Amino acid sequence: MPGEEPPIIVIKKISGHGGSHSSAWKVAYADFVTALMALFIVLWLMNTSKPVQEAVGGYFRDPNGTGKNPGLLMSVASKPGSAQNEEMAKLKEQLLKSLAKMPNFDKLRKLIELTITPEGLKIELMEDPHGTFFENGSAVPTPIMQSILAILAPEIGKLPNPISIEGHTDSKPYSDSTTYGNWELSADRANASRRLMEIKGVRPEQIAQVRGYADRNLRNPKQPFDSSNRRVTIIIQYTAQHQPAVVSTGALPHVK
Repeated sequence: MPGEEPPIIVIKKISGHGGSHSSAWKVAYADFVTALMALFIVLWLMNTSKPVQEAVGGYFRDPNGTGKNPGLLMSVASKPGSAQNEEMAKLKEQLLKSLAKMPNFDKLRKLIELTITPEGLKIELMEDPHGTFFENGSAVPTPIMQSILAILAPEIGKLPNPISIEGHTDSKPYSDSTTYGNWELSADRANASRRLMEIKGVRPEQIAQVRGYADRNLRNPKQPFDSSNRRVTIIIQYTAQHQPAVVSTGALPHVK
C-alpha cells in the first residue's frame, strides 16, 4: 500500500569455529588408528622368526622386487644365517661323510664339489681329462658314477626338498652330426643321472627339473675346453623354491 514502510530484513551471521571443526576429529582419529596399527605390527615383528623379519625388511627396502633382497624366497634362501642355510650346511657335511667312505675317495675328492648357493645345495661331479663319471662322448654312467649316485640318492630321497639335475659339456664340438651334439649329450647325461638316482632312492616326484646346458654355462669360462666344464650338477633346492617339472629327453648317444 502507498505510504507503508518496507519490511525490515535482519541477516544474522553466526560467528565461531564450529563449522570448520566439524570433521577435524575424523582426521585425528584416523591418525590415531594408523599409529596404533603400526605399533601392533612392530610388536608382532618383534616376536616372529628372523627369516620373516628379513623378508619384511627386504620388501620395504625394495617393494618392486628389483633389488637383491626383494622378498621371502631369496632372503630366506641366501642369507648366511638363515635357518634353511644352516640345514643345508648340515646336509652338506652329512653327504661328504657318506662319500668319504668310498674306496679311493681321496682321488675323487678334487672332482666332487658341494657348495651352498641361493638356489640350494649344489653337488658338482666334474670330469677329469680321461672321463671319470662318463666316458668321453657317452651318456652311460661309469661304475664310479653309479657308486656315487648310489650313495647320494638314498640320502636325498629322505628329504622333502625338490632337486634339479643339470648336464654340461665343454666347448669342443661333439661331432659333425647335425642331429646329435653337445645339447643332446648334456641332456642325456642329466637324464641318465636322474634314472639312476630314481632307481637308488630318489622319489620321482622330487625331480623338479632336468636340464641340458651344453657349453652355455661353463664352469671355467677362461678355458672353454677344460675337462671340469664337463660335469653333472645336482641341486637340492630349498623347499620354498619348488618349481614345476621341466624334463629334457633324448636317446642315448653314440660314443665319440
